[in-house]
Amino acid sequence: MLSDNAKSYLQLHLIVFIWGFTAILGRLITLDALPLVWFRMLFAVAFIFIYIRNYKIGIKIPRKIILKFLVAGLIIALHWFTFFRAIKVSNVSITLACLSTGAFFTSLIEPIFFGKKIVWYEIFFGIIVVFGLTIIFKVESNYIEGILLALLSAFLSASFAVINSKFVQTFDPTVISFYELSGGVLFFSVFLLLGNSLNAEFFLLSMRDLICLLILSSVCTAYAFIASTAVMKFLSPYTVMLTINLEPIYGIILAVLIFKDKEQMSNGFYFGALIILTTVILNGIIKSRKKVDK
Repeated sequence: MLSDNAKSYLQLHLIVFIWGFTAILGRLITLDALPLVWFRMLFAVAFIFIYIRNYKIGIKIPRKIILKFLVAGLIIALHWFTFFRAIKVSNVSITLACLSTGAFFTSLIEPIFFGKKIVWYEIFFGIIVVFGLTIIFKVESNYIEGILLALLSAFLSASFAVINSKFVQTFDPTVISFYELSGGVLFFSVFLLLGNSLNAEFFLLSMRDLICLLILSSVCTAYAFIASTAVMKFLSPYTVMLTINLEPIYGIILAVLIFKDKEQMSNGFYFGALIILTTVILNGIIKSRKKVDK
């Protein structure tokens, strides 16, 4: 029988593959990033609510905690917005390659949240990651906006992973997901209302967009969001972020197979991306061995 840690790790890999496919759906959906994320979160909240009602899960928690969940929801909503916006202004390969810097950001954020000492070899690896990014910047200078948005998305993702790792120790993952996604819908709804964007035209969706959004919100969001939150009970934030860095590999392969020439990049891009991914993997191996030695 597999241990809880092993089961969680295998499930995390499935989730990461699903997230790799998320980028493909983001490319296929014709909506702009903001309405795309809003519909994604709205549909996901509906799916999770049905799940909660069906399994009679209690969602009553202190108001102060709900407020924290709502704020965390804003962070993940902004992560998704910058992620899909990066795909729209560049492509899947650029976005996913830059998103792999999430583990480096986590190594900087974790000491702040958990009072841990900064690990200096991680800082060294971070410098190498920056070198890899510099190569990508130089050879793909026409995608600067997409690169910057993807890096911001990686930072937001790392921040969210660290924050959520504290919540899951106390609260049910489904309840956390319900409130966080509801918070994302709430904050983005206010923004859309202020911009007078929630009109009749906003809700006109093509059949392809609707189908893609339903897959995105059910499998890639409701299921993956709850499951990824649940595995944090057994895996550290760094392990989660490290595994998430396989998302570019899955996503880029899928993108090349589906979109072909549109995702073909220069040799310099792949060299820079390889430096980043290799550094992240080496960092994880060293960290794992140090834990074993202890």
